[in-house]
Amino acid sequence: MTPTPKLIDPFARAITYLRVSVTDRCDFRCVYCMSENMTFLPKKELLSLEELDRMCSAFIDQGVEKLRITGGEPLVRKGIMTFFEGMSRHLTSGALKELTLTTNGSQLRKYAQALADCGVKRVNISLDTLDEAKFADITRWGRLAQVLDGIDAATEAGIKIKINMVALKGTNDDELEHVVSWCAVRGFDLTFIEVMPMGDLGNEDRLDQYWSLEDLRAQLRENFTLIDLPDQTGGPARYVRLEETGQRIGFITPLTHNFCESCNRVRLTCTGQLFMCLGQEDEADLRKHLRASPDDDGPLIDAIHRAILRKPKGHDFDYSRQNEGGKMSRHMSHTGG
Repeated sequence: MTPTPKLIDPFARAITYLRVSVTDRCDFRCVYCMSENMTFLPKKELLSLEELDRMCSAFIDQGVEKLRITGGEPLVRKGIMTFFEGMSRHLTSGALKELTLTTNGSQLRKYAQALADCGVKRVNISLDTLDEAKFADITRWGRLAQVLDGIDAATEAGIKIKINMVALKGTNDDELEHVVSWCAVRGFDLTFIEVMPMGDLGNEDRLDQYWSLEDLRAQLRENFTLIDLPDQTGGPARYVRLEETGQRIGFITPLTHNFCESCNRVRLTCTGQLFMCLGQEDEADLRKHLRASPDDDGPLIDAIHRAILRKPKGHDFDYSRQNEGGKMSRHMSHTGG
């Protein structure tokens, strides 16, 4: 019997998916996510690992069934495996249906087997190019060989992999068929993401970077037959199957198609701020309730319910008027990728 949802927003959507940023720090400086010389948050502002456990456990108690750990790069957080080990108890109890993470892959050689042992069955890996020089340009500090080795480690540990590729006009638009084929050979799902107007990155021009996924799909159709799929994974992607390869391709299109009508997720930052929508500035400070009542989760749970009642119908991302409509001032690394 399916339990009655506990967290219901004003539009009758059950909130069962929590994305949690455990750090704003990263070992890369991707051009669409961070400025090269980032000022990171003071450590005292971040939730401790114990506080993260308590916060996530409160959400799980209120019906969250899927937990995705993000950053920054979550695996650069010191002691992070202690947190994953703690969350695995909710998988064992059955309260949590899935524990997963989004990563740049740089630390997977070190942590893949430990993650698998904690019950992580799949990961999303951000990989925007298979060209070593382009990879260095996009990530500024990253090394492609290290990421590819991490992907091998995750595969060896039995973890299912989905590649996330941000569509960047003039950068990776000439690699479309190559990346699709590379994923097909390895049995990886692949999702394309439109670049979103998040953060002030200085001289990075989002309009110049923006590659509509409608155009990307049209380019795919030149070589593949796209069959629409009804798949719903609790995320914003819409899926097709490529008849020629059998693989599943996802499209996250916040600009060309608003996917908000079925949104079942909220985002918790590494400082304990809850964003009910990625594309809106409204937030709820859950940290103050967590720290004010260290031995009583009642005030925290009350604050969570009040926040969910403020969840908007959708976001306002828009490039259609040749400006960055709905642009968010905060960096994606703070909110959680």
